[in-house]
Amino acid sequence: MTQIHGGAGETLEKRSHFRWTVCALLFAATTVNYLDRQVLGILAPHLQKIFGWSEVEYGYIVTAFQMAYALGLTFVGRFIDKFGTKIGYAASLIIWSIAAMAHALARSAFGFGLARFALGLGESGNFPSAIKSVAEWFPRKERALATGIFNAGCNVGAVIAPAVVPWITIQFGWPAAFIATGAIGFLWLFFWFALYEIPEKKKGLSRAELAHILSDPPEPATEKIRWLDLLRHKQTWAIVLGKFLTDPIWWFYLYWLAKFLNAKFGLSLTGLGPPLIVIYLMTDIGSVGGGWLSSALIKKGWTVNRSRKLVMLVCALCITPVIAAPSASNLWIAVLLIGLAAASHQAWSANIFTFASDMFPKKAVGSITGLGGMAGAVGGMLFSAAAGHILKLTGSYYPHFIIAGSAYLLALGIIQLLAPRLKPVEFR
Repeated sequence: MTQIHGGAGETLEKRSHFRWTVCALLFAATTVNYLDRQVLGILAPHLQKIFGWSEVEYGYIVTAFQMAYALGLTFVGRFIDKFGTKIGYAASLIIWSIAAMAHALARSAFGFGLARFALGLGESGNFPSAIKSVAEWFPRKERALATGIFNAGCNVGAVIAPAVVPWITIQFGWPAAFIATGAIGFLWLFFWFALYEIPEKKKGLSRAELAHILSDPPEPATEKIRWLDLLRHKQTWAIVLGKFLTDPIWWFYLYWLAKFLNAKFGLSLTGLGPPLIVIYLMTDIGSVGGGWLSSALIKKGWTVNRSRKLVMLVCALCITPVIAAPSASNLWIAVLLIGLAAASHQAWSANIFTFASDMFPKKAVGSITGLGGMAGAVGGMLFSAAAGHILKLTGSYYPHFIIAGSAYLLALGIIQLLAPRLKPVEFR
């Protein structure tokens, strides 16, 4: 093992950096996750013409995914906490990859709804697995940055989708788009099984890096933590309500943005690519930047509470101008407004995701992330179902963007009331 020698006969082991390889694996899985999730949103205007879906039927197709996502999150966090991230992540990815490919068999709104339901069940394991992996591999001061980096995979997947899905569809037909993107996940599995293990069992990990990973104060010993135990604490509800109010906005961008740009500016399948790519490239900057900023403030001596919430307040304020997007007369003004809001959402997410490991012991991180994700999926399900009806009644996207622009300030106020200091939960 490589060593460096210091003065007075002191021998210091050179620190490895394998934790960032783990972060790269999480980033890749999240990229695949969002690539598979985004295909339907890209093809929605095209498929709607082929199959004649109504706005309400499309809303129900989206809702089927979110219903299954919420259902999956009720047990997937427990599954991951019990069997570990290596098994839990792999099982989730296998299920969602098969479900993504199964979209190619659908020929009706009901068929697409079934495929989306299966996709939602599988994809529900991504974020609980990734957040738990970050808690296992990173000390608290680096977790927001690591989370921001892997969470940027959402945006990379969302960038790749409009770049490749229209081309695959035009060249080989829409079923090929689902099959090609769904198959990518199986390549990731090879690297995951070859490389991943918890730090204490990882061969070749330097003692210096292991000491760095475990540098936080030791967690108190606790018995098995039940969901009922989690629900008794205000910190849990800060995460649950924060996700319930803000996750639906991201779902809205994923599934309705292409339809909005088509309705507002007449963009066809081939014309959607550049605006969507710009929006999701902006969200990459937001995801990494939001995680980096709060981590940098912590390293400068700021408290976790102050650094996280200041970044989240800035994000909430940057999101409010998106209310004007439906009024924009120019495509690129609308794109920039939505891109700023989406980037700020991802910066917000990089910080609210870390609340689970900021306030809860590692053995509960999967469960608490699952609870928060379930709440976000339920909120998204309600919003998606309502979105179709609102469009049918009003023919306008103004109500959707008003909600999108105001939800974050409300959520931050509730978080501050329930967890004013992000105090760690003590289980007895």
